[in-house]
Amino acid sequence: MIRRRVKPEELELWHQVARTARRLNPEQPAKPQPLADSLSKKPPKVKERPRIEEFKLGEKTTKAGHINDVLPGISERIAAAPVAMDKKAFTRLKRGKLVPEGKIDLHGMTMAQAHPALTGFILRSHAAGKRLVLVVTGKGKDRDTGGPIPVRQGVLRHNVPQWLRMDPLAPLVLQITEAHLKHGGGGAYYVYLRRQR
Repeated sequence: MIRRRVKPEELELWHQVARTARRLNPEQPAKPQPLADSLSKKPPKVKERPRIEEFKLGEKTTKAGHINDVLPGISERIAAAPVAMDKKAFTRLKRGKLVPEGKIDLHGMTMAQAHPALTGFILRSHAAGKRLVLVVTGKGKDRDTGGPIPVRQGVLRHNVPQWLRMDPLAPLVLQITEAHLKHGGGGAYYVYLRRQR
């Protein structure tokens, strides 16, 4: 917007209007502020922002190398599970003395292939009256690239116990434990099935 000077005839018109104007509320006298008072007031103080000192992440920690890993490994979780089957049979199972009646090898399959294959195998084994089956998952490859979110070793190895504890397999499975070394060790699971009703 461009400002222009006020013409003398416009200024004269304004003065005529101002002389004839009346206040809306005449009972309240006008209190004009002197210009000098309004200029003498100090502007409000602006708060200064606090200065942030330089720092390095973790420089004030007390424990060096502390890692918050709240979830134990799959081997520890399986070993800590309560024994639901006969204790004598469980001891023989852990020593590798019981021979599995069936076996499925999921090693090399994707999760999309392995889950339905495992479900079908357990359902067929239970229907056939088998009690002990071996599920081979493989130990898995270490694919952790060191990113911010850790990648667990052995995707199938971690998912198979979870799948076995979900429907429709959960009512059929009595016990899950890692296999003995002669049957695959940490890369395989013994799955002890319930009796048919």
